[in-house]
Amino acid sequence: MSEAKVQTGPLVDPYGSTRDDCAVIALKQVTREYAGHGSVVRALGDATFSIVAGEWVAITGPSGSGKSTLVNLIGCLDRPTSGELKIDNVDVASMSATELDRFRADKIGFIFQQFHLIPYLSALENVMLAQYFHSMTDEAEARAALERVGLDKRVSHLPSELSGGEQQRVCIARALINNPPVLLADEPTGNLDAANQTIVAELLQDLHRNGHTIVMVTHDPEMAGLAQRRIALSHGKVFCHPVGGPMVTLRR
Repeated sequence: MSEAKVQTGPLVDPYGSTRDDCAVIALKQVTREYAGHGSVVRALGDATFSIVAGEWVAITGPSGSGKSTLVNLIGCLDRPTSGELKIDNVDVASMSATELDRFRADKIGFIFQQFHLIPYLSALENVMLAQYFHSMTDEAEARAALERVGLDKRVSHLPSELSGGEQQRVCIARALINNPPVLLADEPTGNLDAANQTIVAELLQDLHRNGHTIVMVTHDPEMAGLAQRRIALSHGKVFCHPVGGPMVTLRR
């Protein structure tokens, strides 16, 4: 068992719950339903689990299992139909859209598979854009964030002048710039070649060693294997694997 697992193990029970004062993410009986063609579609049903500050959790499951719904909820891009969802000990389920936008900017750092960089802005400007939503910019901080991910020589380059791996590292710098309590990574290596997958995986490992909470959606079993724990979804149901136990991928 790794040192990280020894540190977090006492705070997590075998079924994925934690002490309330330790959980940075906590769901209790969370359900998300959507209006379908004459019926209601339940994309996520009665999800109950929590994630400890500093933990690295992989979210896995086949297409249509509810992963995107869960990510949208944890990322404060959507709200539950019912149940309680707390991020950093704040119940977000009843927030207004404006409150949710501000809260998301403060609490969640996003790392996307598709990068979502502004094509006419430099790497530095793309990172500073995340600061802009806080009504402040600090070029020195943005440069330091890019240096942290090994891009101090590429700050003035446009996205089109960067490799896929470099663009993903810009995304990671952007996610880190406001020091959010949660990093939400959606298939962070999905569009990368093997060499850049290794670079990004090592960077995520370094961030985790330095205390960052990482929630990562992935289809890659090697990436999932880097996490301390797996939350598997199947048909909208959540299955939390024990800390240190075998991680089995659920299939349809």
